[in-house]
Amino acid sequence: MRLTNYFLPLLKEAPKDADIISHQLMLRAGMIKQSSSGIYTWLPMGLAVLKKIEKIIRDEQTKAGALEMLMPTIQTADIWKKSGRYEDYGKEMLRIVDRHDREMLYGPTNEEHITDLVSTFIKSYKNIPKIFFHIQWKFRDEIRPRFGVMRCREFLMKDAYSFDLSEDSGKHSYNKMFVSYLRIFKKMELNAIPMKAESGPIGGNMSHEFIILAETGESKVFIDKKLLELEAPDDDINYNDDLTEIVKTWTTPFAVTEDMYNKDKFYNNVLLEDRIEEKGIEVGHVFFFGDKYNKPMGASIQNKDGKVIPLQSGSYGIGVSRLVAAIIEAHHDDKGIVWPKSVSPFDISLINLKPSNEDVNKICDEIYESLEKKRYQIIYDDTDSSIGEKFSRMDLIGIPIQIIVGPNSIKEGKVEIKDRKTDARKLVNLSEILNEFQLKD
Repeated sequence: MRLTNYFLPLLKEAPKDADIISHQLMLRAGMIKQSSSGIYTWLPMGLAVLKKIEKIIRDEQTKAGALEMLMPTIQTADIWKKSGRYEDYGKEMLRIVDRHDREMLYGPTNEEHITDLVSTFIKSYKNIPKIFFHIQWKFRDEIRPRFGVMRCREFLMKDAYSFDLSEDSGKHSYNKMFVSYLRIFKKMELNAIPMKAESGPIGGNMSHEFIILAETGESKVFIDKKLLELEAPDDDINYNDDLTEIVKTWTTPFAVTEDMYNKDKFYNNVLLEDRIEEKGIEVGHVFFFGDKYNKPMGASIQNKDGKVIPLQSGSYGIGVSRLVAAIIEAHHDDKGIVWPKSVSPFDISLINLKPSNEDVNKICDEIYESLEKKRYQIIYDDTDSSIGEKFSRMDLIGIPIQIIVGPNSIKEGKVEIKDRKTDARKLVNLSEILNEFQLKD
């Protein structure tokens, strides 16, 4: 994409009401624009990151055996009344009355909707277990939206729901999602730590939040330093295997959110030198709640012995739009964003230092076209901006690799390649530039 054809409305300074670095940088880098309180328009650069995050989540959830579908944003109030949550949910739920005086709502979550669907279509134990997921916009009427997309009213979320015949089978589904989350966050270069947490309005007796440590986190967390040394499972993980030991490895060391904190337990179970008390950002949450929704909503099934039993379920959420901000909180410097390669809106930024020079233009065009053929996504700065402005802009938007082409270097038959993260630079012969980049999958 040529920058002269792109839409990238950068800001020199962040608005005064942008309190945290991710909000500041998302506004300055032209990723979002606020439409109203807690509601944002996602501009091309921001949307590109959302799509990269979606792809990682979608690939890993599918590998774990989850089936993708898409449920509506607007739900009937009837199913929420049937589950008993309609009045309990509180003012965060946006309630609507349509032209026929039917009570509707903008979905804050989808436990009722998916349970209603399963109770309608799945009648045989032979069709269980199942895990369904979708990536859909949600709305929660936060009393005080803040921190940009970190805590807003309209947000993009991946939510998955498992249905099993027994509690043991349900816990295996829970473990599959748990391990899938470890892998998802690892691919985004996030050190997300699972912590015991309250279930809140979702309910259930088993719940873990996945939290990244950050000074701008909303709540305090208490963890054993050993957790920072653990590695998420590799690509060869088999989700049909018993995953209990992996989950146990991650859940045995002390790690709790503030609402689960017990000082005596923390001090008695964690050595002084291993105690970490910091703030954290929640990026995912997994719940196992058994038959909480299945019983009242009739999601029962006849097992192989002919006995009618309620299904056992869990739900599993990841804040997709919130992850954009969380990644920036974890990956930035004083110049701007430093995107991990897996979620960067572009793979490479190509910087033409002198568009008025025909030789520079010719070489830039050849590099641009050749790398596009190798399936790289490129943002090509072909503008007539000053050199300083070009460098500042590309550092701000944080594309991992910069290829810099100017009249002085091409006289020597070379171009410069800069690593945005390390600032390492090297001169590469023009004849060898394409050898630096293999064909992308």
